[in-house]
Amino acid sequence: MFAGLAGVALAALGAGAAEAQIKIGAVLSATGPASFLGDPEKRTLELYVERLNAAGGINGQRVQLITYDDGGDANQARTFATRLVEDDKVVAMIGGSTTGTTMAMIPVFEEARIPFISLGGAIEIIDPVRSFVFKTPHTDRMACEKIFQDLQRRSLTTIAMISGTDGFGASMHAQCVAVAPRFNITIAHVERYGPRDSDMTPQLANIRNRQGVQAVVNAGFGQGPAIVTRNYRQLAVPFPLYQSHGVASKQFIELAGEAANGVRLPAAALLVADKLPDSDPQKPVVVGYSTTYQQRTGQPVSTFGGHAYDGLMLLVEAIKKANSTDPRKIRDALEQTRGFMGTAGVVNMSPTDHMGLDLTAFRMLEIRNGDWVLVPDSGS
Repeated sequence: MFAGLAGVALAALGAGAAEAQIKIGAVLSATGPASFLGDPEKRTLELYVERLNAAGGINGQRVQLITYDDGGDANQARTFATRLVEDDKVVAMIGGSTTGTTMAMIPVFEEARIPFISLGGAIEIIDPVRSFVFKTPHTDRMACEKIFQDLQRRSLTTIAMISGTDGFGASMHAQCVAVAPRFNITIAHVERYGPRDSDMTPQLANIRNRQGVQAVVNAGFGQGPAIVTRNYRQLAVPFPLYQSHGVASKQFIELAGEAANGVRLPAAALLVADKLPDSDPQKPVVVGYSTTYQQRTGQPVSTFGGHAYDGLMLLVEAIKKANSTDPRKIRDALEQTRGFMGTAGVVNMSPTDHMGLDLTAFRMLEIRNGDWVLVPDSGS
């Protein structure tokens, strides 16, 4: 099994392995407004492909990682996806840092019948199920459900939402609206902000003055949620503030500063790897990735790099199981994944579920003194 690769001494490649190449593509937002997603994803893929090849590759074949930087532009992403298919002849693809770039690339890989493991957040990536499209991050619907569970534990039933107008923000807003009745949550007020807005004070003032609101949920990613958080504290809004897993990196805390303290969000266990009890079966995986990534890059770990790690490991296991580089056989093996322990949680895929995570894969975290803290399952 490849899961133990991190602890394997790196061996020199045999001459035969150097001749065969398994071409894997990656289109990532390594620069631009979504670079906080794409940069750790790119670093992760490069790091682990290097380690994989040093340990002998996959079934004795070296992996060639072919990466392109879309800068967060959906049109660029589609162009690079076409290049990966037509010119580079990849057998699988990991990438799509955002929902927008992912959705632009899906038709290319579906038509080419090449497995595409997305790193985007929105549920629309895998719902409805598409034959060759998979994803590793938790969905925006799951984020809404995890937040609403925590609100129930705190006996808070009436909220306001402030949401980005980007693909992820719009999708998560719609998902929260859809599942709110199931948790007896009332969304009493709604505000929105654009990707270039630099001050959300007017929207937050409207929320603060709304009678009956008990908590606020921000659906968004990138710099927007950090601005919301700073403005929120400046206005002394008296309600708890929830963010999504779209801010699950130390960069958010750095951008928001002290205003981030007290913010809650659902996220993968990776952010609190060292705080997990030794009995937690996910701990060896998240500690192993976190330690390796930080030692090699000198950067704090984020769940976004973890999603890339999961995508690569899922693909490696699928190629091994298929014992083939035929994209259709790889696709079938991906769909048959069961009991895979990743940084996001336990993955159990099926013909009707191309993500394979359930709500237990999310942890509720709170930011305290500039760090992540696990929120107990009951009370607050």
